[in-house]
Amino acid sequence: MSNTSPDGLGHVPVAVYACAAEAPLVREAEKQARRYADARHWHVAGAWADDDPTLPLDTRPGWSAIAGALSTGMIRGVVVGAASHVAADAAQFAALGVLIRDRGGFLAEAIPRPSRRTPGQNERRQALFEAASGWSPWTRLVPGIAW
Repeated sequence: MSNTSPDGLGHVPVAVYACAAEAPLVREAEKQARRYADARHWHVAGAWADDDPTLPLDTRPGWSAIAGALSTGMIRGVVVGAASHVAADAAQFAALGVLIRDRGGFLAEAIPRPSRRTPGQNERRQALFEAASGWSPWTRLVPGIAW
C-alpha cells in the first residue's frame, strides 16, 4: 500500500545525497535538497555525501549506502541538490532515474522554483488595490476634486 498521495506529496521516506569536492558546496546542496523534501512533506530518513565527484557513482561510499537503503525499503526516493552530483549530463540523470524507478523508487533534483512574478507585477497589483479601495494619488494633487 502506498504511503503517498497521487500528487507526490506525503510522508515518503527519502534520502538526501550530495557530492562535491568542497565541504561548503556539500552543505549547501544538502540544505537545498532538505528544503525541497520538506516542501513536499517527505521524511528525510538520512543524508549521505561523498567528497570525490570524479569517482564513478557505484564506487562512492555514500551512494552505496543509499543504494542499500533503497533496496531494503528504508527509503523510497533520493533527492539531490543538483543533477551534477550524480550524473554528467541530463541523459545520464534520466537513465539513473529510470534505474531507480525500476527498483521501486524515484530520483528528484531539488531545483529552485522559478519566480511566478512578472516584471512590474507588484506595481500593477498596487494600482489595482488602490483602485478597488477608492484611493487615488490624484486626490492629493487637486484638493476638493473627486475623480
